[in-house]
Amino acid sequence: MIVVTGATGNIGRPLMQALTEAGRQVTAVSRHTAAVPNGARHVVADLAEPASLPPALAGAKALFLLLSGDLHATGANPADIIGEAAASGVRRVVLLSTLGVVTRPSGQTRIAMRVLEDTLRESGLQWSILRPGGFASNALWWAESVRAQQVVAAPFGDIGVPIIDPADIAAVAAACLLDDRHTGGVYELTGPQVVTPRQQAEAIAAALGSPVRFHELTRDEAKAAMTQSMPAELADDTLDILGSPSPAELRVSPDVQRVLGRAPRPFADWAARNVAAFR
Repeated sequence: MIVVTGATGNIGRPLMQALTEAGRQVTAVSRHTAAVPNGARHVVADLAEPASLPPALAGAKALFLLLSGDLHATGANPADIIGEAAASGVRRVVLLSTLGVVTRPSGQTRIAMRVLEDTLRESGLQWSILRPGGFASNALWWAESVRAQQVVAAPFGDIGVPIIDPADIAAVAAACLLDDRHTGGVYELTGPQVVTPRQQAEAIAAALGSPVRFHELTRDEAKAAMTQSMPAELADDTLDILGSPSPAELRVSPDVQRVLGRAPRPFADWAARNVAAFR
């Protein structure tokens, strides 16, 4: 049995599909009831409350651990999840971390994630760590404006990073869960090339077969929009990365090719597969 947390998200869904197609039993974990692939079971649990996890972990030998807000929930101690997994008989954990633990290690989120990485390394369990950069699926932030106004509004229109397709993250995660050769592996995951917001808008337009206008926001305008859904500190942090990526954040990693034996998918492929969200 393999447990997948974040099962309803852009990584969890293709990961569950890959594991069930490989003939593995899968338990999907999310905060709310959700549809899962045929053959998988679903358990409602909250990662911010590790004591709620034993029913989900019962009988499991491997765990894909994806944390989002759970990392900073009031009173949360994500390291306890590793302890619950070990106590339940889990022997392998694949942790979704972030490239930021290397490129910008001083931020609050990256400090907490580095602590969790270290806890996993010292746990005695088999482990792999995935460190993706920016996600292609962040373009879904523009879906409403594309549908309503045929416009993508974003800051730093001609500054890009090598964003990765979440389906490629899922494919690497599946390989790490299924293949002992990846035990102890730390993989930096990026797309095949740097892509700017303006180029993303062009790829969405090509997928739609209709024009999409790019409107460049100022940093202040972008921050005002972002703080509607995230703390101001995190918005500033994100804008720092988008506006002034470091050489390490611009680097195209070979790790997807190394694990999967193929190049990572370009943003245009993601846009074509997800075009319905923009119609």
